[in-house]
Amino acid sequence: MYFVSTRGKERVTGAQAIVQGIAADGGLFVPERFPAVSREELEAMLAMDYPERAAFVLHKYLDEYDKDELLAALKKAYGQFEGGDPAPLVKVENGMYMLELFHGPTCAFKDMALTVLPYLLRKGCDLCGIKEDILILVATSGDTGKAALEGFKDAKGIRIMVFYPDDGVSKMQKLQMCTQEGDNVNVIAVKGNFDDCQSAVKRIFRSEEYKAKLKERYVLLSSANSINFGRLAPQIAYYFSAYLDLVSSEQIAMGDKVNFTVPTGNFGNILAAYYAKQMGLPVGMLVCASNKNNILTDFITSGVYDVKRPFYKTMSPSMDILISSNLERLIFEISGRNAELTAQRM
Repeated sequence: MYFVSTRGKERVTGAQAIVQGIAADGGLFVPERFPAVSREELEAMLAMDYPERAAFVLHKYLDEYDKDELLAALKKAYGQFEGGDPAPLVKVENGMYMLELFHGPTCAFKDMALTVLPYLLRKGCDLCGIKEDILILVATSGDTGKAALEGFKDAKGIRIMVFYPDDGVSKMQKLQMCTQEGDNVNVIAVKGNFDDCQSAVKRIFRSEEYKAKLKERYVLLSSANSINFGRLAPQIAYYFSAYLDLVSSEQIAMGDKVNFTVPTGNFGNILAAYYAKQMGLPVGMLVCASNKNNILTDFITSGVYDVKRPFYKTMSPSMDILISSNLERLIFEISGRNAELTAQRM
């Protein structure tokens, strides 16, 4: 499958999209089409364990990756999780369930993707014939940083640099990042908020001068934020798995629609649910849950995205975001996949 930029005509393979991270024109890579999952395929997935379900979903997008190798990588990644099931579905009350995504090595839901991304990136380099080292730049509001550092520590041919807001992450997350082991890791505190970190990282990605200097040192840039499709793709899988768990436990019948309520900051998690719906998962409503920084709620209800507003530090720093990068991917879809219009709007 090929991927295109939300802002132009750049067209690359899945491996290239993962290695590159962000498109040269500043846009984000999206699949050229959404692969369909049929009713029969959903039925077949009922008997699969979580890594098998994830491998099935990911291979729909990343078909140049060897399916057996992909499954082996997912089994290794999710073998680090506690309890045997990396994404258990727990009943809260009749009709309401909680998908637990905190059983990974850093207790953050980002582990669902960032334990897998090192394989996707390294294999992507091999598929693209890339011999240079990779420098991963990450902006974090806390959980992505530690999960990325843990996932990429001591990875051959890969270095990682994480930028976090000095007063914008929890004490535990700061300690997790600043005590990270590994010969290839670096952590930088920024005087500002997450949006400042993310904007700075994007400027580096767009700087041809900076990329040229790195190339002289045989280093290429990539990202572990959800702007990278390799970060987003594994998150699609747990929506399928949650649905299948409801069917297999006879809480719903196959084909019944379910609603997902998703706490949202950078819009990647709920976008993964939207992608699952586009693939054919029976999804009814997607509820975008915000905290006091409710810029996405305002946008969805009013159609106006206004970042000129107070920024609040809350007890949920991963949601303390005013510039939600992945929203661009949704805007591209609801614009009729019009790249020129999307670029103007962004």
